[in-house]
Amino acid sequence: MYRRRKAAVIFFIIGILAAGGIGSIVFSRLDSGGYSNPKSDSYKVYDYIHNTLKVTDPTIAIVVDAGQTDVSDPTVTQKALALEAKIAKEPGVTKTLSYWSSGQPISLKSNDGKAAFILVYGKGEAFSPESSKLGAFFQDHYDGKVDGLTLYSGGVGVVGNAITKKISKDLSISEAISIPLTFILLAFVFGALAASAMPLVVGVAAILGAFFILYLISLFTTVSIYALNLTTGMGLGLGIDYALLMVNRFREELHHGNSVEDSLITTLKTAGKTVFYSGLTVFVTLLSLTFFPLPFLKSFGYAGTSVVALAVAGALFGLPPILALVGPKVDKGVIRRSAITPKEDGRWAQTARMVMKRPVAVVLLALIVLGIFAAPLKNIAFSQGDSRMLPASNPAAIATAIQASRFPGQTSNPIEIIVMNGVGKDAEIANYSAELAKVPGVVAVTPPQTYGSDIRIVAYESMLPRTPEAQKMIHEVRAVKSPEGTLIGGVAADYTDSQDGIAHTLPWALGWIALSVLILIFIFTGSIILPIKAVLLNFLSLAATMGALTWVFIDGHLQWLVGSFTLTGTLDTSIVILISVVVFGLSMDYELFLLSRIREEHMAGKSNIESVATGLQRSARIITAAAVLLAVVFAAFITSGVTSIKSMGFGVALAVILDATIVRALLVPALMRLFGERNWWAPAFLKRFTITH
Repeated sequence: MYRRRKAAVIFFIIGILAAGGIGSIVFSRLDSGGYSNPKSDSYKVYDYIHNTLKVTDPTIAIVVDAGQTDVSDPTVTQKALALEAKIAKEPGVTKTLSYWSSGQPISLKSNDGKAAFILVYGKGEAFSPESSKLGAFFQDHYDGKVDGLTLYSGGVGVVGNAITKKISKDLSISEAISIPLTFILLAFVFGALAASAMPLVVGVAAILGAFFILYLISLFTTVSIYALNLTTGMGLGLGIDYALLMVNRFREELHHGNSVEDSLITTLKTAGKTVFYSGLTVFVTLLSLTFFPLPFLKSFGYAGTSVVALAVAGALFGLPPILALVGPKVDKGVIRRSAITPKEDGRWAQTARMVMKRPVAVVLLALIVLGIFAAPLKNIAFSQGDSRMLPASNPAAIATAIQASRFPGQTSNPIEIIVMNGVGKDAEIANYSAELAKVPGVVAVTPPQTYGSDIRIVAYESMLPRTPEAQKMIHEVRAVKSPEGTLIGGVAADYTDSQDGIAHTLPWALGWIALSVLILIFIFTGSIILPIKAVLLNFLSLAATMGALTWVFIDGHLQWLVGSFTLTGTLDTSIVILISVVVFGLSMDYELFLLSRIREEHMAGKSNIESVATGLQRSARIITAAAVLLAVVFAAFITSGVTSIKSMGFGVALAVILDATIVRALLVPALMRLFGERNWWAPAFLKRFTITH
């Protein structure tokens, strides 16, 4: 790379531009759903209803409010039928159904009789781009006052469009905040403008490259729009992390009087090796997201692994030729001279020695602080994202709230029940329907409908479908003795199957993360003790983060800091899984940064105490800077109006700060002191599987 530095830099730039140009197409291909478990009973019902019966769910659910007049009034009826006829002619609408055109069923009428539904059907599955496009049209043209009636447009198309639109807008705002602020902080950390620009180059390259890979993946499977936030956050964060480590070591070697070529070689042999193993650790951690059955979580797995791989590639193949070209000019544009030549024995080494003088007291104090953060975990509860994660003032959220409060059941989100080969079982099905109606939360059960040899029953529930209450109701519905061949579907059942699918997959994902991380850190350090400590400390840090998330987003504290949001009393299960995996991966990233330098010093002949002190002095500045910069990138997501994105930004930002301060600066050196030389113990027969430093 040194000898062919000009060609390598040109190739790198062309690659970035090409990836960005093609990858930008992915924005039009993204999906705002992906919460369904494709292997579940509810998905079988969905497939049967849509592909066999050719029955579709409404894309748009419009509440028509007649004010103080009953919806059965002839004047209201005339206006509503005219409105429905107009809607039926709109582009993308395949059919309509309303209270007035279907015989005035009570299920389509509000409790007070002053409002009723017009259901609009269109092409495309729920939360698909086609569904969102239709939702955008109805949000713009059929929400508000029309001919004396007040319309509230809701349904999956409108909600999906509102979420997609809000996330795209919020992403632009967060990037406008994080990128300039990141550059300013980088300039402060590096002390020179030339050096501070390089991490951004790696970060942007990783983001654009990941967009290109996500575009290729979207040609074969569903990719969630939420993956964009992880791509930008992880791309900038990891690009900065890895470039910080590489550039810092390169400058360190130059300051020791080495040539540019020798400095580059040493940088790749030391920092480059750390970047590779750190990236591999984060990669295998994020790979666990692809184990889950939900396309939503799989999308984060695709995005996370793509952006990690490209951040590593950018740091190891894109950055070195740039450093070779720049050489000693890496220190050009001095802003803070003290940052250019860090002290060999400064305050980080002094902090480490102070901690190691009183290791027991420091460990106890750190555990008490983490325990206080983790205490609210007792209140944690889970659900899935719905319209309530939008700002309460958003028209889609208002429409959904009106549907929930004014109508007897979730008309646009029914419980779908299919009895395969149910014809001829009239008495059994009648008894089953009667028992269903007794289940708490079920407000109505329609008469059975015959489709060939199969029977379809539709029931309506009183609560929002993606909530713990709905999950409990579906479990009770499935506990009712049913005819053979009965399948339970609908949105609430879909939510329940998704939650159950996550619960069943979680032990396997955790096992994969723990085992792979233990093996990788052992290979990297040659120690049995250090990997176990690292995993345990990460779980402590994670518990503290989850406790803080519960305190803020369930108990409702700190809205003055994170911004207002609708308090649902739950956390989005998928976002909690995502935060946990991302935080675990990033924590391992910082762990390897620190252990790499400590081991290098220890193998050079220094004592355990001195190797920890010197290792912390050489790496803690980088770890702290990387953590602060990553926290800034993710904290920018707190400005989002979508609660799940807001909670992801808060959770990751807090976790990396806790990890870089309490865990890496206090707990790690204290425990290194307590374990002494035993830190580096491993059976002799396993030593041959470790790498040299």
